[in-house]
Amino acid sequence: MKRAGILRQVSDFSDFSRGHWLQELLCQGEEPSHIQPSPDGQHLLVLKKSRPPPLPRVVAFQRHGIGGADLERNWQPPQPALVGLLFLQSPVTLGSWALALVWEHGRTEVWHFVVAMGWQLLQTLELCQGARARIVSVCSQGASLVWCEERPPLDAHSDMSKCAFRYCICTRALEMGEQGVWLGAVKIVLHNSPEYQVLASPQHIFLVPTTGSFATTSKFLLIWHPEKAKLTITAPSAGFIHSKVLHSSNESDFRKLLLGSVGLLSGLAPLDIHTSAVSNSGGLLLVSTQGTVNMVEPDGTQRHIFDLEGGPLDQGSPVQLKTFGSILACVLAGVLYLIDQSSGRLIEKKILSMKEVHVLESPGEEDSIQLLTQTGIYSFSFSKPKDSSRSEPCLVEMVFEEACRYYQRRSLSSSKLTVEKLKKGGAFQAPVALTAILQHSLHQKQKPARGLQDTYAKLLSTMSLELQSYMSLELLKTCVVCAPESEVETYCEELVEQEVSRVLHSDMDKDNLAYLNSVFASFPKAAWKATRSCLQLQQNRDGLLVARATPEVWKKVLGGPQQEDVGQNGVVPLFELICASFLKFKPKWLPSFVELTQQYVSVSWAYSSKEGPEGRVPLYKRALGVLARKNKRSEADKEMELELLLCSKRPKAVLQALHLLICLKQWQRVVEVAEKFCKLSPLLNKEIFTTLLAEFAQHRELDPYLDTLWPLCPADLTASDILTVVLQHLPCSQEDPVPFSSERNQLTVGLLKPLLQRVVQRPCVQDEMYSDALQSPTFPPPTPPREH
Repeated sequence: MKRAGILRQVSDFSDFSRGHWLQELLCQGEEPSHIQPSPDGQHLLVLKKSRPPPLPRVVAFQRHGIGGADLERNWQPPQPALVGLLFLQSPVTLGSWALALVWEHGRTEVWHFVVAMGWQLLQTLELCQGARARIVSVCSQGASLVWCEERPPLDAHSDMSKCAFRYCICTRALEMGEQGVWLGAVKIVLHNSPEYQVLASPQHIFLVPTTGSFATTSKFLLIWHPEKAKLTITAPSAGFIHSKVLHSSNESDFRKLLLGSVGLLSGLAPLDIHTSAVSNSGGLLLVSTQGTVNMVEPDGTQRHIFDLEGGPLDQGSPVQLKTFGSILACVLAGVLYLIDQSSGRLIEKKILSMKEVHVLESPGEEDSIQLLTQTGIYSFSFSKPKDSSRSEPCLVEMVFEEACRYYQRRSLSSSKLTVEKLKKGGAFQAPVALTAILQHSLHQKQKPARGLQDTYAKLLSTMSLELQSYMSLELLKTCVVCAPESEVETYCEELVEQEVSRVLHSDMDKDNLAYLNSVFASFPKAAWKATRSCLQLQQNRDGLLVARATPEVWKKVLGGPQQEDVGQNGVVPLFELICASFLKFKPKWLPSFVELTQQYVSVSWAYSSKEGPEGRVPLYKRALGVLARKNKRSEADKEMELELLLCSKRPKAVLQALHLLICLKQWQRVVEVAEKFCKLSPLLNKEIFTTLLAEFAQHRELDPYLDTLWPLCPADLTASDILTVVLQHLPCSQEDPVPFSSERNQLTVGLLKPLLQRVVQRPCVQDEMYSDALQSPTFPPPTPPREH
């Protein structure tokens, strides 16, 4: 629901030391390059990189008159410039912090503020090891510094393609203690790379290519996971592409990292990034030149959040992004947008009277946003409406937004349909009727029911069960929020079950599929229980898996959006989601489940129908794909692969399973599989028997099972065919053949004799065709008498 915002001034700079100078600095022609408050909110650092006059400088302004020496540093070009202002937390003393000023040539000054004494220089350090190195971007994560460093080639006339890869990503531990500042050894994360801007989240480092990067490398982002020593390649247009654990320094070469993904990366569109920032949830916020705000998650997936108004953005149009709890604040061209990150809904849009506005960090405050202007610091806080228990305005907006998406998908017009057009047009009555019914139902418990049109009343009686389900779901959500920790898990399981059931009984589009993916990822155990409940999966008395789900639910499970429809953004089809749950919680049931699904496919879709799931990729192959995505393979997984191949009952899959069993030398199971599946079809019988006959010719492992194998011989296989197969697969002997060999594994006529006798004594198919004629009393018939 939209919350009303209140803007009030909290400071006119009179509470700052040298407040008038701070105001003058903000009122100068060029905007400051960087403004950042200290972690305790008592200092404000302003970095200005303008050319003289005045000189580029960084100034720290104190608040509330705490006194002490001030901090001001400036530099005269072409001296090395300042590239980073970083606040470092002390692991020893809670709430203690220091300021690190990182210069372009690697020199780092660590400053500490002491009350009544002011700013004091703790130590000066050198980050880079080479004299010619130059830092282009730096960030801090925990007790480490991460930076992108340029290492110019020794030869000034080097190839331009090589010069583009003259950067490296480095990291170094920097810890504060009672004895001073300790600097660890340099570790190279990535070398021979293009230029990157490094941005730190609490657990990951995002590497964003700069505008001057090489054309082929500006199509994707890199995400470094320090704890796992892993690099992930992702692209907004394609989602997750590849990840690799860097075990040694030899694997940290940029070009080797891309070696397996060159073909895919070459076909991607270049990145469209106007502004980037890290959210407090750990994701990367990207604003395109078209004003589209997207979030790249640490696992490489991407989701759309909001579209800013105003059309294409110029490079000279700055966009500021800050997150406060679940709220994203965007400032563009004097307009403040407040957006709910989780739903992408616009909470408030406020036109500011000041053009030059800077959004400040507000440590510990999630209900207010601080804005720095030329006249002071303002706080934009949210005030809740008087009747906060009424949720129907938000619900009405959701109905109209969903209706917009529904009608837009089915519209042939190129014009975009908006909520305002939908409300004013009057052409679509369904959302209007639904909102009227919802408002009427939600008001019944709070105040006397308002009048409802007769047509709506009939619809209300039809929808009564759906409304009751919705109200119980909302009540359950309230219980989850208010329940003690001991009961949260039970409520979550019930909530997940209702959500999974609701989605399975609605249209299975890409949005619903993505939503189910998030549910299965966030609540895997609860989602597994919900799946069992919705499909009514259970074992009967014979130990067989049975399901009593309706055909409509089966069609959602098997016929929803497939992998080629949802792309590679981390979203997988519903069938794969359920198979992954089986593997995690009940792996023994997976082959039976695949067999069940094949039975329902044969009933619900015509054979070889392209609309059905078997018309694309067979279900057993999709289940095998889920099994192949497991990080660690065990002996149980090999057994599972065999079961999945056999449960499909497809000839190619059965033969593949047979060959796997032969490779594993499980001869007892080989014979059992042959005996079971030779009955399915004559062609499969002939393939299986020929395969086993070839094995019989090569070794003596099948000799104990010959009494079982010989009856499987196909009727159309002759003695000549058998001898041909045997001779083709006899093992090559390096010695000259002798009549009586000492080798025990040699094939003898005595072993083959029972099979040949069986084939020779068997009546020929042609004999059976003419058996009636052959059994006539006289053959050939007598010649008829001649007529004179």
